[in-house]
Amino acid sequence: MWRNQDTKIAFAAGGVITVLAAVLAFFVSSAAGFAALCTGIALCIVFVYASWQRGRAIARLSDKIDKVLYSDTLVALDDSKEGDLAVLESEIRKMSIRIREQAHALEKEKLFLRDAIADISHQIRTPLTSVNLLVSRLRRGGIDEGEMKRHLHSIETNMNHIEWLVSSLLKMSKIDSGTAGFRAEPVNLADLVERAVEPLLISMELHEQLFDYSSSGKEHFLGDINWTEEAVGNILKNCMEHTPDGGHIEVCGSENALYTELVICDNGPGFSEKDLPHLFERFYKGTNSSSTNSYGIGLALSRMIVVAQNGTIKAENRSSGGARFIIRFYKREKLLK
Repeated sequence: MWRNQDTKIAFAAGGVITVLAAVLAFFVSSAAGFAALCTGIALCIVFVYASWQRGRAIARLSDKIDKVLYSDTLVALDDSKEGDLAVLESEIRKMSIRIREQAHALEKEKLFLRDAIADISHQIRTPLTSVNLLVSRLRRGGIDEGEMKRHLHSIETNMNHIEWLVSSLLKMSKIDSGTAGFRAEPVNLADLVERAVEPLLISMELHEQLFDYSSSGKEHFLGDINWTEEAVGNILKNCMEHTPDGGHIEVCGSENALYTELVICDNGPGFSEKDLPHLFERFYKGTNSSSTNSYGIGLALSRMIVVAQNGTIKAENRSSGGARFIIRFYKREKLLK
């Protein structure tokens, strides 16, 4: 209690006032002086007791704050019934809850980062190992021209996979950190689909897959065509890889007063029911995914890009067989009103 400088000053001032009041009262009468002295002493005793009690309460609160900071146990901060200490305890309790929430979130993020780094390391190591084996085979020599071409093609394919993986991870980190820089410009849906499917047309032709896009040609939304091309391209690539030779990939665009919609369908095997809730999670590989070509990143990146542009994306199975992706970009001007 006496460590508080304000308490010392208040007690000293109270003592001086008591003595002065008693002296002045004695000039009136001895009874008045004695009454003033007793009253002053009583007030000082009450002040000392109240300060002592307040000091004990503050000490208890200080001990609890130490436990909150340096212990994992949950500490109750609700001893004070009312007054300034009750308000202070209430605020400290809110702060302690917030600290615990942030600590749990940080721990969860650290675990996710650890698992993500392990997944990335594994997924990069796999094609690198394949490349090293192929390079070692080429160094030994004694292979014909046809086998050499096959090995070189495999090396090129694996290097392209690594390049795509690193590029996708960098894009995801940009979106996570909020530095992606999405533009909000009018994007024509037909132009977007044309740009997204162009790199896949040769592969579709080799597999005799039909591609069909239908819309009025006037559908548009506010967004970034370069980022959105990446998202739609990943979904089209997923459909192409799961569509059998001679299959059909259909894309339909539409627009209404609330949103612009892009529906992408294929006639492949569709999704396993247990995969549907996890399709857009990072590093998740579905039941029908290829162990060599699937990294569990493409669909996750697509979802991040769409959501960052005020959109939604959903995957489901078609009643007639195959997969369906539904992408919607909501009208931003509607939300501003």
